[in-house]
Amino acid sequence: MGFPLPRAEIETAFIAACHAELEALKPGNVHVHRAGHGMEIAHFVAAAAAAAPFIARRSLSVGERILGAVEASVAATGLNTNLGIVLLTAPLAAAASARGSEPDLARRLQHSLDALDQRDAEAAFKAIMIASPAGLGRVDEGDVSAPPSITLKEAMALAAGRDRIARAYVTGFEDIFTFGLPQLQAARRAAANEGLAITALHMSFLASFPDSHVARKHGVPVAEALRDEISRSEALWRPAPHPEAWPALIDLDASLKARGLNPGTTADFVVATLFADMLIKQCATAGHG
Repeated sequence: MGFPLPRAEIETAFIAACHAELEALKPGNVHVHRAGHGMEIAHFVAAAAAAAPFIARRSLSVGERILGAVEASVAATGLNTNLGIVLLTAPLAAAASARGSEPDLARRLQHSLDALDQRDAEAAFKAIMIASPAGLGRVDEGDVSAPPSITLKEAMALAAGRDRIARAYVTGFEDIFTFGLPQLQAARRAAANEGLAITALHMSFLASFPDSHVARKHGVPVAEALRDEISRSEALWRPAPHPEAWPALIDLDASLKARGLNPGTTADFVVATLFADMLIKQCATAGHG
């Protein structure tokens, strides 16, 4: 019983996490209740299916998983739909598939992050350039448009102050293990269904951290203002939304989309939290060699 998990289970968990995130109302993001930002839910479904085999393939390094998943996703959709998701889930998948009897996913992940090398950075930089995320810009050190001379973890450390996903690489995915998973469990205890628990998880992330995607596109003050706005709406969604809060959340979703505010990094962390939760459950309930 325990880790490592086989490829098929990791692939299934990845697709399930992507679909669960899409099926929940997450104000500002694309979901089954409303498209937005020039993207449809079908784009994300196609990207998840294209990325899954690379995310789950044990023979690939973290960097190779990232590059393969992004190349396949962009080929399938013509869009950058899941770069952040891939950057967060590839190390989790590598940790879950790595050999060894360590039962704790967070500790397995730390081993994977510590083992990242320059080749992982080269592959990840290529993936980021292919995806071409909005507001990427340039920096003096560790710029993804230049060949890296450092490891992927070191590159992420350089960006950690301005990007929440990069920060995850140097904190052992603290936002998922010490914030996201406990928030998800608390929301599930109060929610009428899984979709509403995921809505609460999304709102908890958004109320707690300025969204990096919003900050890149619109500036840090706008991201901070959005965080404050969501915090003030806490009565709608904490510990989980009630049915009577649904119209207000739908209105908030429409308002954010009308303002062009897409909290994409928040959505990435929601998917990664759901993925980590599924991997942990799979480890606890099935036997593996």
